[in-house]
Amino acid sequence: MTAELVRGQNHPLSQSRLEIRISAGTPIVAAAALGDENGRIHGAEWVAHPGAPTRPGLEVPRQAAADHRLAVDLDAMPDAVHRVSVLLALPAAGGGPGPARFGAVAAPFVAVTGLDGTEVASYTITGLEAESAVVALELYRRQGAWKVRAVGQGYAGGLAELLTDQGLPQARQLADSIGEAVARGLARSVQAPPPRTPDGDRSRQAAAPAPALGPDQGGTAPQTSPGPVPPAYGGQPAGLPGQDGPQPAYGGSAAVDPSATTGGPIDYSHPRRQTSAPPPPPPAAPPAPPGQPARPVAGDATGWSMEERLYNQVWGMFEDLARTAAAYRSAVDFAESRMDKELEQALSDPRSRIGGQGDAAREAARARHGELVDRAREALDRDLAQLVAEADVVEPALPAAFARWDNPVWHAYRVPMEIPMALRLGDLRLPEADGIRIPMLLRLPLERGLWIDSGGADSLDGSFTDSPDMRRLAMETAVAHAARLLAVYPAGEFTVHVVDPAGSGAQALAPLTRTGVLATPPAQGAAGVADVLGRLTQRVDLVQMALRGGAPDALPPGFDISQQLLIVNDFPHGFDDRAVNQLRYLADEGPSVGVHLMMVADREESAGYGPLLDPLWRSLLRLTPVPDDHLADPWVGHAWTYEPPLVPPGSQVLHQVLTQVAAARHSWNR
Repeated sequence: MTAELVRGQNHPLSQSRLEIRISAGTPIVAAAALGDENGRIHGAEWVAHPGAPTRPGLEVPRQAAADHRLAVDLDAMPDAVHRVSVLLALPAAGGGPGPARFGAVAAPFVAVTGLDGTEVASYTITGLEAESAVVALELYRRQGAWKVRAVGQGYAGGLAELLTDQGLPQARQLADSIGEAVARGLARSVQAPPPRTPDGDRSRQAAAPAPALGPDQGGTAPQTSPGPVPPAYGGQPAGLPGQDGPQPAYGGSAAVDPSATTGGPIDYSHPRRQTSAPPPPPPAAPPAPPGQPARPVAGDATGWSMEERLYNQVWGMFEDLARTAAAYRSAVDFAESRMDKELEQALSDPRSRIGGQGDAAREAARARHGELVDRAREALDRDLAQLVAEADVVEPALPAAFARWDNPVWHAYRVPMEIPMALRLGDLRLPEADGIRIPMLLRLPLERGLWIDSGGADSLDGSFTDSPDMRRLAMETAVAHAARLLAVYPAGEFTVHVVDPAGSGAQALAPLTRTGVLATPPAQGAAGVADVLGRLTQRVDLVQMALRGGAPDALPPGFDISQQLLIVNDFPHGFDDRAVNQLRYLADEGPSVGVHLMMVADREESAGYGPLLDPLWRSLLRLTPVPDDHLADPWVGHAWTYEPPLVPPGSQVLHQVLTQVAAARHSWNR
């Protein structure tokens, strides 16, 4: 799992051959500096930069670009090298074009990956303003083992100030030479491709012969492949520490032009989008006042459609909130540990524990702690204000599948013609940002069932919800989820079955039963449970046999090929051993053939089955009918508070939507 680092955090490195991938959204200069045990750079030959891109075990790009890949081989590092610092700079700082400070561009993102592209650690460099050069991260050797540390130290004076701070005597001269090398690289950079032909054909067009590049231009011979050749180590200049012996190299063969073997033009278009145009650019943000961040725009993310852009933007907001909260918590922890250490050092002498000297030390430590926490809170509030502004423009623009039930988009609801990318299951929030709600989106079609936990619990606001209330709220939550699933699927492509053995969910099920969107009335009693489970089990068996036999069109005439959802209320009431085994079978095998479970149950009530049902509960995504902080993200491990998507009290939106779904279903069945 990728380690999402915050400033000052480190992570061990288990591999020696690595890539460092950088994405900045605007052309930047990438370099790397080798340092000794104290981090000191002994000379210009210890810095890899566009003018001298190769050093022992290290290679950097030859010119400025928005995305970079640096090749690192830690085993090839000389014994005198104990630190590898990754440096980023804006070309404008050396007289080139573009922005002159990092505060005017997107936050750079740096990832350390293996040769197979698997991320080991990543770091988003936030909080930069007037800086034009930054030490992004460093790889350092400690007791024979290598680690990576997120640094994020910026310099308003550019590379010259950065290299001076690293102890390089010729910092100004080296910074100037790097600027000249970058300027030469920009002057010979490849021009933008010609505009597309009017007929929208994406086939590769014949191009004029490209001039051969000389050794000083970063190439040896023209290549016909559009892809880059893997970088090789070698050609190190004299004067570097530990240069004796051969240097390792990344292997790679010459690129081959596929058109040379097929005899015709190559179509590089997506096989499912051969007639579609490339995605239009995202909407541009309106100009911001001087010194202010850019105002957010709905759909300001990559994607082929506005729906895909909004989906990516929502998850970008989720990651931004996770990272800024992690940075704040890390800063507060650091401030507390520093205060404890200062107090321990100040009061270690018994003579300073009594009198004014001890009191002064305590006050000074607490003052420094308060200052650090205030600065961290200031940075957090700044990031949260930007996220609030983004949420204010994104939420109203969401399509029905992503929107809350109180969104006006539901008043203009029409049964869709195709399945959306994802479905909103509720909202997520963190205690540091109680006013920000991030939509919890789940990709469709479903890959696992849902479990609405009806067990009694203490709510986050301190009130206790008793068992009858929790059962009612859980069933209402299940109905809201089922209604949303019915609403976002085209007519006839989603079917809902209900098992309610004791009939205790009749009131909550009224929106589904009164509008006629259910395939059959809710099944009651043990006989009803057995009938529904038997039919769905048989369906799973038939579809699996057809797929395994390679004859999916051999299903019986009139077979319902729509997605199936089974809502189970009051489990295990009305279930015998055979029904329990069928339920487990549906949970394990059903999702792959379009049969899904939605359990409304209290796990404690089925404790009599022992560990037999543990796989069932683990296979389902647990949701709650009241806010609960039981969800954790895989990036930084935050405990997110989940809030269910309940319909506003007194609203008729659920009835109106389900009425349209039922009408479309009846028209489709005729």
